[in-house]
Amino acid sequence: MQLDKENMKKIRYLIAFAVLLYLGVQHLDIVISTAKVLLGFLFPFILGCGIAFILNVPMKFIEKHLFGKAVKQQKKAAMKLARPVSLVLSICFLVCVLIIVMLVVVPELGATLVSVAKKIEENIPVVQKWIDTTFGNNPEIIKWTQSLDIEPGKIINSMLGVLKSGVDNFVSSTVSITIGLLSTAMNISIGFVFACYVLLSKEKLLGQVKKALYALLPEKPVRYMAHVWNLSNRIFSSFITGQCIEAVILGSMFFVSMSIFRFPYAMLVGVLIGFTALIPLFGGIIGCWISFFLILMVSPMQAVLFLGLFLILQQIEGNLIYPHVVGGSVGLPSIWVLVAVTLGGSLMGLVGMLIFIPTVSVIYTLFREWVYARLDKKHMVTL
Repeated sequence: MQLDKENMKKIRYLIAFAVLLYLGVQHLDIVISTAKVLLGFLFPFILGCGIAFILNVPMKFIEKHLFGKAVKQQKKAAMKLARPVSLVLSICFLVCVLIIVMLVVVPELGATLVSVAKKIEENIPVVQKWIDTTFGNNPEIIKWTQSLDIEPGKIINSMLGVLKSGVDNFVSSTVSITIGLLSTAMNISIGFVFACYVLLSKEKLLGQVKKALYALLPEKPVRYMAHVWNLSNRIFSSFITGQCIEAVILGSMFFVSMSIFRFPYAMLVGVLIGFTALIPLFGGIIGCWISFFLILMVSPMQAVLFLGLFLILQQIEGNLIYPHVVGGSVGLPSIWVLVAVTLGGSLMGLVGMLIFIPTVSVIYTLFREWVYARLDKKHMVTL
């Protein structure tokens, strides 16, 4: 390698990077604390980017189908109103969905808890009588069961006593709790305002970022970064849209089928399974067992029949609906979907499950493009 001006510049950058990396490793605690402080400052804007990305999906749909023809005809009024009206309608749509879910879930959940409490209260004497009949020859077990104070009234009074004793601790920590709630509300408010600003001027912001990158970096890396951004945007948007459509379809299937066969809690189970279906792979199973427990409190036979119904609908969803609605949106083989869900869940919980599938899909697509490009350079036939 010749030590010309360009190569010397690269060597200086490499040495500077190595020195910074060494200092960072030596003072890792300072680096981590500084990163936490920066993350705290940037959190509202990161949250705003997430809100903007989610709102962008319905906003694009509304803008395309409601104002598409008028914008193509370059009508000034439509061009000015298309973006803000689409944004307002998107926000109203999501708020309405949340309100409807709350109006459905909260009353049903309250009624379910009351029903479960009554069932437990009714079955306590039955269980005690069964224990007396079965273990009548064992006085130690009978003595132990009689010593158990499981009267519902006394249990409620003891719970109220615990709550009352914790009032003093709650009052003493009211200030810190209030500050935390205000901080969270402030972050959400700033993030929401930032998201609205980003969505209203997203083309202008992207153009400014692109100009800055072209000014700072060579043309080839900037073009590749633009390709990665377009690919990520397409995959993430398709994944979110597909998961939401699939969840609505699956929840509706459960509600309709359970209503036809007169299962209890049809509306609650439909909403519950629809929401848990947003969790890839494992969400349906979680919703199934929660619903099974709720139905079991009403009728054990119907709970068993519900498991059969779940298996049938899950097969229909897995083999017919999911491949057409979500399967083509990420283009990721099943084995890598499992890896992405496991890794994302272990690192970031539920949010990680939702984020890692499209992220791994982007990495998989870019790696596949790189492999095919290398094979093409070597003039090798790809299978």
